[in-house]
Amino acid sequence: MGPTLKFCVLLILVGLVNASFARNDFGRCERVVRSWASSSLDKEIKQKDKHTLRNLLFFLHVPRTGGRTYFHCFLKKLYPSYLECPRSYDRLRFDPSKPRCRLLVTHDDYSMTSKLPRERTSVVTILRDPVDRVFSTYEFSIEVAARFLVHPNLTSATQMALRLRSKTKGVSTLDIWPWKYLVPWMREDLFARRDARYSRGLHIIESSDSYDMEDFAMPLQEYINHPVAGDILHNGATFQLAGLTNNSYIAEAHEVRHCVQKYKNLGKYVLQVAKKRLDNMLYVGLTEEHRESATMFANVVGAQVISQLNAPNTSLDIADNTEQSSFSDSDPDSSEHQNSTSDRVASEVTSSESAEATESNMTVGKLMDAYEVCISNLRKTQSRRRISSLKRISPVNFSKEARLQVPEDVLQEIRLLNDLDLELYEYARAIFYKQHKTPLLITEERWDNVSSSAYGSTLWKFLPLAITFVFFLFLFLIVNVRRRTSKVKK
Repeated sequence: MGPTLKFCVLLILVGLVNASFARNDFGRCERVVRSWASSSLDKEIKQKDKHTLRNLLFFLHVPRTGGRTYFHCFLKKLYPSYLECPRSYDRLRFDPSKPRCRLLVTHDDYSMTSKLPRERTSVVTILRDPVDRVFSTYEFSIEVAARFLVHPNLTSATQMALRLRSKTKGVSTLDIWPWKYLVPWMREDLFARRDARYSRGLHIIESSDSYDMEDFAMPLQEYINHPVAGDILHNGATFQLAGLTNNSYIAEAHEVRHCVQKYKNLGKYVLQVAKKRLDNMLYVGLTEEHRESATMFANVVGAQVISQLNAPNTSLDIADNTEQSSFSDSDPDSSEHQNSTSDRVASEVTSSESAEATESNMTVGKLMDAYEVCISNLRKTQSRRRISSLKRISPVNFSKEARLQVPEDVLQEIRLLNDLDLELYEYARAIFYKQHKTPLLITEERWDNVSSSAYGSTLWKFLPLAITFVFFLFLFLIVNVRRRTSKVKK
């Protein structure tokens, strides 16, 4: 047998071995994923009435969906601070030693429910169009990382961040999943690109596309194809609802997620679990349907929280109201690198408004009014912060208009990388519109009218007068008809 023939035979044997290994690996992965999905679905508790708020509200915050706004402008105005559970942000994993807490808001995935009394827990979440969520995650990663560019080099920035985090009791962005992975990655990249510009004497190549300025920041296309984005960002909402992020509480999460990422057709099992969990949630909001989502949240969730907290036979232990959270109410998306005093003042104003709201007699109407004021303040603060951060990597300027310049092939690539999230989002839209159109939903105006005793007493006061008026009008019409009839006969 000649050398060439031997080589060909060897290649064939290697190919057969690889094919056999691939089949075995796929079979193993399929068994792992199907077993996990079956077990997860079996553990789902069938709620008798999923529309009724239970003792504990778990807000599953999918990053970049507007959950921070709901926390500050809704939930902090509904729940006194002593009823908040210690928030779970990586280094501060959930502390079950506070059993009477009533509100948990966290970036943790659904596996968190393994630590909660599931039969007494209601879950709510907000989903966002996956393409927009990828854009927003990319922009926020760079925005926060750019705050560190005030330092002369990466070493100085990293050391200062560690010193500040060790001194503060609050939680910084670098403690929160997924930013604890994405921001340091972008921070290192921004410093490398800045050093490269300086080494060339600040010579830069101009570009009109803010998402493709490689001299200043990692281009969007490079970002979405990086292994870090592949593990954390893509299909992130589906993995978070399935409880399969790299921040999961369940042991098999990494293996299941790895198998689904390796063999895309196994994603159908994860999607099935995520959809089932959406079905069982008290509330599912949509970032794009901002006004409708906020109104629905106030009526579906807010109204029931108000009713529970104001009920005379509430099971709350009033003695707990002197207990404070184990750490400060710092902004969940804040950073230790604040850029101006005005930002801190805005946060303090928001916190003060929240504290006052929980002490007054809240109604759904008042809640919506407070929400409008709060969200306006938050947006102004976020805008100032964003502008200040991006100045350090000018001419990069992220905006809705700038997104329109991103090539279609990049957008299509984002869609392909987030196929599970796209299907889950459409499923969430169907749930949202079904909830939105249900006749049981009370709008904020109707709720205020129905819940107002003044309205009820006024109605009963004028009802007899109205009946009397109708009666005399009826007699008047009969008399007129008879007169006309008698005239015709004559």
